[in-house]
Amino acid sequence: MKILVCGPMAYGSIERIRRLQKILEQEMFEVVDQFQSKEMDYSNVKDFRDNKELAEKIVLNDLSFIEKSDIIVAICDQPSFGTAVEIYYAKMLGKRVIVLNEIEQPSPWPIAFADVIVKDMSTLLDILKNLL
Repeated sequence: MKILVCGPMAYGSIERIRRLQKILEQEMFEVVDQFQSKEMDYSNVKDFRDNKELAEKIVLNDLSFIEKSDIIVAICDQPSFGTAVEIYYAKMLGKRVIVLNEIEQPSPWPIAFADVIVKDMSTLLDILKNLL
């Protein structure tokens, strides 16, 4: 079972994705790392308006990793265009989507597309272990 963790990249949030990847790996889950290439860590890019080529490369990279994954764990504590599209794309491919939302969620969108909604890390780990 290959798990892809997605979530907001901006404003330091990439560290949350990396922490969750590390926790899942420590729990012996197979994690698909969309940041294998340093070029795909775009957390320092503040404006893509003049860099369409890089934007397209990143999007194609992320979509390919969704295709290679069995389950998407989406961190949804902050709004993110990318996470929303990743959730939608995964669902259109028939992938299972688990939304991790540790704070209140004022938007219906991630909840409506989720197969499972979890509010904390221990519940997430329990659900993933039960899926094995």
